[in-house]
Amino acid sequence: MKRISASFLPPIALETNGELPMYRQLSEWFRRAIIGGQLKAGQRVPSSRHLAAELKISRISVSSAYEQLCAEGYLETFVGAGTCVASSIAGEALKPALEKIRGTSRPVSKNKAPRIVSKRVALMRVPPETWLRKLVAFRVSLPALEHFPTEVWAKLVNRHARRATRQSMAYGDAMGYMPLREATAEYLGTVRAVRCEPSQVLITTGSQQGLQLSAQVLLDAGERVWIEEPGYPGARQALVMAGALLVPVPVDQDGLNVSEGVRRAGRARAVSITPSHQYPLGVTMSATRRMELLNWAARSGSWIIEDDYDSEYRLGGRPIPSLQGLDTGERVIYVGTFSKVMFPALRLGYMVVPEDLVDAFYTARDATDQFSSTLYQAAMTDFIRDGHFARHIRRMRTLYLERRTALVEAIQNQTKGKLEVIGAEAGMHLVAMLPPGVSDIAVSKKAAAIGISAMPLSSCYLKAPIRGGLILGYGGTDVRQIRDGMRKLATVV
Repeated sequence: MKRISASFLPPIALETNGELPMYRQLSEWFRRAIIGGQLKAGQRVPSSRHLAAELKISRISVSSAYEQLCAEGYLETFVGAGTCVASSIAGEALKPALEKIRGTSRPVSKNKAPRIVSKRVALMRVPPETWLRKLVAFRVSLPALEHFPTEVWAKLVNRHARRATRQSMAYGDAMGYMPLREATAEYLGTVRAVRCEPSQVLITTGSQQGLQLSAQVLLDAGERVWIEEPGYPGARQALVMAGALLVPVPVDQDGLNVSEGVRRAGRARAVSITPSHQYPLGVTMSATRRMELLNWAARSGSWIIEDDYDSEYRLGGRPIPSLQGLDTGERVIYVGTFSKVMFPALRLGYMVVPEDLVDAFYTARDATDQFSSTLYQAAMTDFIRDGHFARHIRRMRTLYLERRTALVEAIQNQTKGKLEVIGAEAGMHLVAMLPPGVSDIAVSKKAAAIGISAMPLSSCYLKAPIRGGLILGYGGTDVRQIRDGMRKLATVV
């Protein structure tokens, strides 16, 4: 059996004034740890000298315990490799002893106290997901990871890792690494028409944290907030965690229906919105609706949380300017992410906050997780400054256009008009509406059973929709997978 390198031992508790000799206590501890699975077969144990020094006991006691355990077959000694847990101690051989230990080590109380969680978490709970989160066809929010320039990225990360300074290894600024904030402000001003200074940029671990910070800073428990119906589930969760009361406002072909929102809750404290590429329907908020929303926010003193999660990928033309760029009353908090463009595990995003709210957001971020990885922030700065970011976006825009076209064609060819495509002009997903009366939950479950991820549209509604649909991601699914996946999905539909 392969010998495992020495690792940290679980805490060893010995009674210095106990009745049992020290070597007996130690051998008994090792015996229970091996039987209980805390020490694995082949795992090295510390030398008698090191363990005696760590426990502050006699080396003779440790050696005696090891000799006893070797004689019983729990440990074995190898020349040049030290003492290890015996290779025969594995799997089914330990099962009877293990069950005996588990059955007697912790008595079960007959008067168990209730295990209560907060009401906020209870409200966040949703029915079990019916769609797959594996890297399969039509997984939502997944970029084309196989086309990411990993070699370039690795060089940039290695460059900063090799040149790490005391400052870069210490605690970072809660607002983020200043060079990245400067590069982000320049990028947003050029590409998204966002009006900001680097001092207003806050680097986050992604757009979800931006939504959470916005909810924590701007809202008190019990205050009403407009949300899009249907809308992004992550925004709902962030708002619920802050204790907000959600007011669903319908979305039509022009985006959020502002007049309906005013009718339902004219004095709402805030609104969470995806105006450039509505999640999940994909519509773009019209200029008229944008001005209506900004005017309402100015009149009522309400906040607008603009989630601009994947606006870089406007496939039918140039990206739509941000809502924040039109705001003259500084009522908009702008939230975006690098993770959708780069790769999800990067966990880097950004926010642009009004100048007079910088201190409040700084305090909230510092209290949440202090700061994002300085190493990745530095590498991201170079990735932007050296032009890799812009080139990657251009390549992905072309690739996603090809994949979107392939998916639309596959839907038309395979489903014979049973699915109606909407929201295919931008982003990395589209919505396929099901025939009236067909349950998107049932279709999603059957699709998962054959290895297809088809997120039900109804999961984005607070109230049950009149008509179901499927949210189909194409960003991380190549053309061959799209065609094969749609053939499988067609049999389900």
